[in-house]
Amino acid sequence: MGKKKRSNPFSELWKHKFLYLLVLPAALYTFIFSYLTLPYMVIAFEKYNYKTGIRSPFVGLKNFEYFFKSSWAWTVTRNTLVINVLFLLFGTALAVVLAILINEIHRKKFLKVSQAFMLFPYFISWVVVSYMLQGLLATDGGLINHIIESLGGTRINFYSNPKYWYPILLLLNLWKNTGYSSIVYISAITAIDEGMYEAAYIDGANRWKRIRYITLPLLFPTICIMVLMSIGRIFYGDFGMLYAIVRDNGSLMQITEVIDTYVYRTFKNTGDPSLTMAIGLYQSIVGFILVFTANRIVKKKFPEGALF
Repeated sequence: MGKKKRSNPFSELWKHKFLYLLVLPAALYTFIFSYLTLPYMVIAFEKYNYKTGIRSPFVGLKNFEYFFKSSWAWTVTRNTLVINVLFLLFGTALAVVLAILINEIHRKKFLKVSQAFMLFPYFISWVVVSYMLQGLLATDGGLINHIIESLGGTRINFYSNPKYWYPILLLLNLWKNTGYSSIVYISAITAIDEGMYEAAYIDGANRWKRIRYITLPLLFPTICIMVLMSIGRIFYGDFGMLYAIVRDNGSLMQITEVIDTYVYRTFKNTGDPSLTMAIGLYQSIVGFILVFTANRIVKKKFPEGALF
């Protein structure tokens, strides 16, 4: 038998040049903003001076002390975790359910219309959503308060009652992102061999049993990977959502202030990038530890669903 011919990497590159060109902008963006900026993390340990740049005076952990000794450290950490865990649990469950329901639709016209409607909210700006929400929740003129009053109830001032805002934020996130999130799961379901469903049908399995014993087990690796990727960002709040909806409402900050909005307000008030870099570094380190730990647990229990 003759020797196997080695593939030339340059000919492979040239053969798929247009595919690599499509990847190039994203690769450059990642390289510039995620790798070239890494040396600037040193300012978290310095008293930053705009003239000297990253060669500013070294102060050790003082910037971290500022954050951890403040009354907001625990509050923003708790809020970030609670809000993201709610989004992760309910968002993943609803996206999987929606993907399974979409897969069960066989009427093409209805399928196209339903997919368009489920994707539409994702493309609405959070600023627009905030005004829509105000039209629903406003104390004077809000639709919900109008209904409550017409039923003999008392108006609720939603924008000064923090207790309502975890459910409100969760519902908004589900409404806006579930359709888009389900696309990955729909793709994974369509990749499942149709022969397995046909064999199960011949054996007498009804629709629910086919979902339970074929769709869900084969979808589980994809769910694990998507959850692991989400855990990596569990310490990062949705700044666009929270700032657009809550803005500078002090009444709601005990519930809605997350690390990202706190970093923004800290920089706006102090103008000190060292403090904000220290908080950002704290976010990154904890996020890395969480995703690494979660990946190890998944790898032991379910190797197919691990990231690495």
